[in-house]
Amino acid sequence: MNKRHALVAAALASVCAANASAAGQMDTQAKDQDKCYGAAKAGQNDCGTLVHACAGQATVDNDLAEWKYVPKGSCEKVGGKLNPRDQSKQQGEDKGAAKGGRR
Repeated sequence: MNKRHALVAAALASVCAANASAAGQMDTQAKDQDKCYGAAKAGQNDCGTLVHACAGQATVDNDLAEWKYVPKGSCEKVGGKLNPRDQSKQQGEDKGAAKGGRR
């Protein structure tokens, strides 16, 4: 193996090690925390959605599709939901109530 092959192998090994380390940290983080939907402020979401692929790219506060990790048991206290489907049901009920109030 020449020096170039050794350098490429070392670079690949370091990338693989970094990915494994990051994945392990996320698993550890999730054990004592909950994913809380609708509680992330703009630019403070923890992961991607259908609209974007990276953390920190939320454009509005409390978007129902965005989530962030919060300490276990505190999600609803900060105004979020543990299940994104609960939020869309709640949003639909709010719209229905608003329509009913206009009549």
